[in-house]
Amino acid sequence: MEYENKLVLAPMVRVGTLPFRLLAADYGADITYAEEIIDHKIIKCERIVNDYIKSTDFVEKGTDNVVFRTCNEEKGRVVFQMGTSDAVRALKAAQLVCKDVAAVDINMGCPKSFSVSGGMGAALLTKPDLIHDDTVELARRIEKTGVSALAVHGRQVADRPRDPAKWNEIADVVSALTIPVIANGDVFEYDDIQRIKVATGASSVMVARGALWNASIFSPNVEAHWEDVKKEYVRKSILWDNDVKSTKHTLKEMIMHYSCLEFPEGKAIIKSQNLADLAKVYGDEEYYESVRAYRIALDRHA
Repeated sequence: MEYENKLVLAPMVRVGTLPFRLLAADYGADITYAEEIIDHKIIKCERIVNDYIKSTDFVEKGTDNVVFRTCNEEKGRVVFQMGTSDAVRALKAAQLVCKDVAAVDINMGCPKSFSVSGGMGAALLTKPDLIHDDTVELARRIEKTGVSALAVHGRQVADRPRDPAKWNEIADVVSALTIPVIANGDVFEYDDIQRIKVATGASSVMVARGALWNASIFSPNVEAHWEDVKKEYVRKSILWDNDVKSTKHTLKEMIMHYSCLEFPEGKAIIKSQNLADLAKVYGDEEYYESVRAYRIALDRHA
């Protein structure tokens, strides 16, 4: 995979599932990260080709729990992000998915307690055998391991999303490395993409919350209304049989940025038990039934 001059969808827990990745790609994202998946979880899965919806699923053995779902349409751009605290286990997990994804990424930045307490994410930054205290020296050391690119979020572990991203510190990393650096932090509209490029010198840009709120941020032509983007996300969730809890979580995050969950739409989403219920909320019952009928027909001819 090439990492120069790319627009990248950041990994977001419970958001970066197949429907949202395809949505971002439709609007211009060149690389789309899946949500972080823990190595322990993926190595307990078996790879299953899902002829019903034309996807490749990694399903937890002994259950119907789809841990990771992808498809041929995104094979050349999807990045599998892994949470890990053990190199041997990480390799085993990577070998399970490597033929179905474009790249594998190791999360070394997540400050959330579930990652840090397990020795993953930002916890890796505290291990003296893996890290130097200085950010630039760390980046140089990572580069020497042979990685193809390095994504740098402009915040430190203790910083919160409300704290301004430190673009100047990303610039220090960019100037110290020869591999592509993907700059991330405080990109909320399309114009911010060029601004962070100029400020940091990075050729590629990663977008998280800006994409969650409106995935058309990747489009250089026109910003779609968030209501239209939201409805397209619901359709993709139906088409790819996305987990209803994940779909509801993403919809609620979208709504809370622009509106309030106490309004009728938010209350209806909270009450929804399945994708059929969500289709009713957005007046897409006909689309839901057409997808369902198509799958039933395929099943009969199988």
